[in-house]
Amino acid sequence: MLSVFITLGCIVGAVIAQFPPRPEGVTVLRSKFHPNVTISYKQPGICETTPGVRSYSGYVHLPPGFLEDGSGETQNYPINTFFWFFEARKDPHNAPLAIWLNGGPGGSSMMGLLEENGPCFVRSDSTSTHLNPWSWNNEVNMLYIDQPTQVGFSYDVLTNSTLRAAESGFVAVPTNFTNGIPELNVSTLVGTVSSQRYSQTANATAFAAHALWHFAQTWFSEFPCYKPHDDRISFWVESFGGHYGPGIMGFFQEQNEKIDNETSTEKGAHKLHLATLGIINGWIDMAVQGEYYLHYLYNNTYDIQILNATTYTTLLDDWTRPGGCNDLIRACQASLSPSPSPKIQNTTSACQSVYPSCEAPIAAALAASGRAYYDIAHSTFDPFPPPQMYGFLTSSSVLAALGVPVNYTAVSRAVNTAFETSSDWYRGGFLEHIAHLLRANVSVHLVYGDRDAACNWMGGEAASLAVPWARREEFAARAGYVPLRTAEGKVRGMTRQVGGFSYSRVFQAGHEVPRYQPEVAYEVFMRAMTGRDVATGRIEVDEGLVTVGVNDTRGWREAPPEMPEERCYVLKRGTCTDEVWKTVMNGTALVRDWWVVGVEHGRQRQDL
Repeated sequence: MLSVFITLGCIVGAVIAQFPPRPEGVTVLRSKFHPNVTISYKQPGICETTPGVRSYSGYVHLPPGFLEDGSGETQNYPINTFFWFFEARKDPHNAPLAIWLNGGPGGSSMMGLLEENGPCFVRSDSTSTHLNPWSWNNEVNMLYIDQPTQVGFSYDVLTNSTLRAAESGFVAVPTNFTNGIPELNVSTLVGTVSSQRYSQTANATAFAAHALWHFAQTWFSEFPCYKPHDDRISFWVESFGGHYGPGIMGFFQEQNEKIDNETSTEKGAHKLHLATLGIINGWIDMAVQGEYYLHYLYNNTYDIQILNATTYTTLLDDWTRPGGCNDLIRACQASLSPSPSPKIQNTTSACQSVYPSCEAPIAAALAASGRAYYDIAHSTFDPFPPPQMYGFLTSSSVLAALGVPVNYTAVSRAVNTAFETSSDWYRGGFLEHIAHLLRANVSVHLVYGDRDAACNWMGGEAASLAVPWARREEFAARAGYVPLRTAEGKVRGMTRQVGGFSYSRVFQAGHEVPRYQPEVAYEVFMRAMTGRDVATGRIEVDEGLVTVGVNDTRGWREAPPEMPEERCYVLKRGTCTDEVWKTVMNGTALVRDWWVVGVEHGRQRQDL
């Protein structure tokens, strides 16, 4: 976007354009079932540039009070949920459909779209794009959704704000601009965002599921030509999607069952038949996965030891002793009500001690190591995946193409805070949701990149073994790991599978597996979506499928890759060292296309 070398004090004109242009060319339809619900959309014509392949971006608009239908939820604010839909490049009218959700809580699904598995990637100029050959819409219709409201381009109430750079990223401060625009630079921007009120969004997975059910009812009613020919939909999720996926699909399945037994109270509700749930580096259950932070940081199969033996032993004792972290977490889970109150902060005293006692020492050790949270083979200031999507989504031409009235929010602090008030991070029950889905013949596939520390593969493996389904013992004792191979036969991981349930460890991949290992992620996705075995794609899945192999993959070691060069991208604070960030904040940084490329000393320029 910034195509010449500039200092931060010289771009006021460019920054003022941050306010999104007035949406034009938008079609608005009223719901056939709910007269106060509308859907608005347009064809953006960007990102997916394959000839003849269409995409639609837009919103499902739910008015205040719409969710107050006996669930106990109070919704005194509008919900405008953003979507971006892409036709399959091959035979879209007969293709299956998958919904993609990023996690957070509060993370935008545009990250998955533009950084991982969508039709295009953004080039280093932050303006142009190129097609992704491993896009998941090659053979599947893909629907990316920003949820819950206030995430990404989704919003409650349009609010003009000042966006100030802070240690953890940009913070939106609602601002009255009647007296003019403040002095601006790339560390102080302006724009239109959501209200920033954490009381005006879902505060837990249960309420996010409720809103998304109504989104889906409207979307499939108004886009009937893209409802799959076999009437089945799938969800693929990432990170905190370990809660979102099981919780949302579990809720959908409960609503389907109410429709079947004629106990549904929703007028005009129609079944959404569920096919597949894919979870990538998912955070499913703290009580099961938490302890594996320690095991992974001590012995992670890349021989990058974050915890020494003494610290590991001490912290492990703190987790496993009576009254230790395992007991604290289970007590926290037991103290939480099955569904959080929409108004009352139900973070109980049993939950308040978990972070300082159990998580903080681990976070401190990882920070001191200089290794990245989402990829231990990279430095803390991780330049991967490339961050150019942030600059791309500030462009007025991109905002106009999408038809959005708000600026982009990659991670919503309001949503994150709301989920903290209900302790949803610690809440249990999601393993049980997975078991419920398996009983309903929904296939479930867990995929973990083995360089991710945040939601590491060892904890993911433990979660896979803890799902309380009918074939749990068979999955743990009889099934074994077999090589996960690409179509060309290259081994890229290990997979254990029984029937429609699988767990895969993917080698040389961080948190966002589809960007690190696009080919194998695509293969796993397509095999799962078409009912073939995950490891080879050559076997049609039925109840008799049981992989036969080794019981433990810890013996498979990998050498870490060369660490990438650090580069500061000013719209993503996590890429910038403290030293370089100081130059951003004091206005001496030289920036090109949002990259810091040098520092100005008086009239002298020093290249980085």
